[in-house]
Amino acid sequence: MSPAFLLQLAGSAVAVGALVATAAWAKIAKPAPPLDDARARALLAAEFPGRTLDGLWVATDGVGALAKSGGLALVLCQVGDGWAARQIPWAQAMAASFRNGRLSVDLADVAAPRAVLTFPAWPPTDLAA
Repeated sequence: MSPAFLLQLAGSAVAVGALVATAAWAKIAKPAPPLDDARARALLAAEFPGRTLDGLWVATDGVGALAKSGGLALVLCQVGDGWAARQIPWAQAMAASFRNGRLSVDLADVAAPRAVLTFPAWPPTDLAA
């Protein structure tokens, strides 16, 4: 093996090591923390400014939430390491499929086609109108 080859191999190994160290240091693809009531309200307020919430239900596993705002349902669901917020008619949220503790809401969006939220029951017992 020639010295030039060994020098190139050592340089490549150092470069790969630097990339791995940078990725570990930056914590790339860090999962989002579970959603709670306060964080869900903050995310919905940022995404839908001026909307008042008539009710908010956070999924028991913390990976989504559903809120009622007038005649609309505001849906938060985890997509990758972030959150997607969509609005659909409230009647569509009420008609969503609920099986085995999972509410499956069709969002009809290419980026977030379906939100699957875990609730003890649906529709909630504390639902007003």
